[in-house]
Amino acid sequence: MSGPLALVGGGEFSEGCTFDAELLAAVGATEVTLLATGWAYENPQKSVDAARSWFAKVDVTVREVPVYTRTDALDADNAAAVANAKFIYLTGVSPMHIRSVLKGTPVYEALLGAWSAGAALVGSGAGADVLCDPMVDTRGGAFTVGLGLLPGLAVIARSDEWSPDKVRRTIDLASSGVVLLELPTSTAIIDDIGNGGWRVAGAGSVIVHRDGKLSDISVIPEAVF
Repeated sequence: MSGPLALVGGGEFSEGCTFDAELLAAVGATEVTLLATGWAYENPQKSVDAARSWFAKVDVTVREVPVYTRTDALDADNAAAVANAKFIYLTGVSPMHIRSVLKGTPVYEALLGAWSAGAALVGSGAGADVLCDPMVDTRGGAFTVGLGLLPGLAVIARSDEWSPDKVRRTIDLASSGVVLLELPTSTAIIDDIGNGGWRVAGAGSVIVHRDGKLSDISVIPEAVF
């Protein structure tokens, strides 16, 4: 059975992200495998250091798998490291870069394989955005193609940092039937798999839209693998 799946609005590895400890306990992980792919051009070491400091508080180590280019995502050693993970964290600020690096690669297949075998999978910020399809292009708020783990779902990651006009534009551009979430920082939606669907965790509240109207988390679609 697939492991837990979480989408975080960004602001990961900070106070309010209490769900991390819950997910670690759920899969019995003592190590987090970090893919900071979406930070490739924004000092990824800062994210790695933040993750190590955050998880050290619960006596959990962090293993960075350095996947920042497509060549990295084709590397057999990197794919093996991800395949053996029990807890995978995908982070960053550029969903377009993550998609271009991971799509159709051994590392992404390893990520899916580990998750389907029971590992926890957490996508934060761009890492949450890219797992959906359609994916929100954060540069202007329009939609493009994501990696497709969650078809029919799109998220505005870091929605609390967007202007109301930009949020409204994205809502108006959403295709019929697509569930769109305003997902603020340090806030997650979590599918514990087999425990009744999605739930909200963390510091903030999630706003759900479908067909231009407000809805609730019961309409969020399940992952497809």
